[in-house]
Amino acid sequence: MFGETHVTEKTDSTTGLDENLAAMLCYLLGFITGIVFLVVEKNSAFVRFHAMQSTIAFGGIWIVSIVLWQVPIIGWLINLLLMPVIFILWLVLMFKAYSGERFKLPILGDLAEQQS
Repeated sequence: MFGETHVTEKTDSTTGLDENLAAMLCYLLGFITGIVFLVVEKNSAFVRFHAMQSTIAFGGIWIVSIVLWQVPIIGWLINLLLMPVIFILWLVLMFKAYSGERFKLPILGDLAEQQS
């Protein structure tokens, strides 16, 4: 269902944080923390990958959510049904990043890998 998973070697993070913690924090506030870590992180490809994936995935979710809220009733219902799925995705991505896995979402993971 989902893309590849790789356990990466440890390198130093520019942030001074443990690499796994920094990768997890990329997802904490969605695309906002993703952008912050993209700007700050210079050394760790692992953290940059998770920052880029967070930015792409949650930025896209945010845009789709705004569009759906503009569609009366049907859009609102779809949005409300998607909220628990998005929450579970958020938790899984944070857990995988903290576990040291380069967990790739379908399509978005490959795009994030190319861009980071």
